[in-house]
Amino acid sequence: MSDAMKALQAKVGAKPDGSFGPNTARAIAKHYELSPACGAHLLGQASHESGGFKLVRENLNYSAETMVRVWPSRFKTVAEAEPFARNPKALADKVYSGRMGNGEGEGHIYIGRGFLQLTGKDNYKAFASDMRVPEIMQDPSLVETDYAFETALWFFEKNNLFAIADKGVNDDTIKQITKRVNGGYIGLDHRMKETYTVWQWLK
Repeated sequence: MSDAMKALQAKVGAKPDGSFGPNTARAIAKHYELSPACGAHLLGQASHESGGFKLVRENLNYSAETMVRVWPSRFKTVAEAEPFARNPKALADKVYSGRMGNGEGEGHIYIGRGFLQLTGKDNYKAFASDMRVPEIMQDPSLVETDYAFETALWFFEKNNLFAIADKGVNDDTIKQITKRVNGGYIGLDHRMKETYTVWQWLK
């Protein structure tokens, strides 16, 4: 189970057993003063992105075949992807360097971390500045431990997703938020399932 979830549970006064359920959801919503709708959308999306709050670091240990499917614009053929297969550092530098504020060779430093997968140097820098935690830039892995939930909360606030969430919990709002979080609709069915589940717990 996730140590980050245990730490979050301890912070909000829930039993720190590392598992996510109704009591933890309610404690999180109460501690961070989230309405039932806002809590459902944030926790539903975060649960999907983190595999049920178990994963706090992006897994880039892909096969060449998977890379062609996930990044068709970067890898046209399996042969092209082969040098990066099962090599997370090289793959991160290939797909993330020169984007999202990352310089050359910085892609692996600012990979997705936290419950909502904060990604890219620009996002890390903005979070560090807004939350006054400059140590993030010296040690990005803190997002995996100390700030796994705070980065998710910050992302929703920064991108005005709570304003969408306030419209209620329905298929349309979940689709709108998924587009902003994911850039598309990958995993939409599961995101809906998770969001509606948390909604039942909180309302």
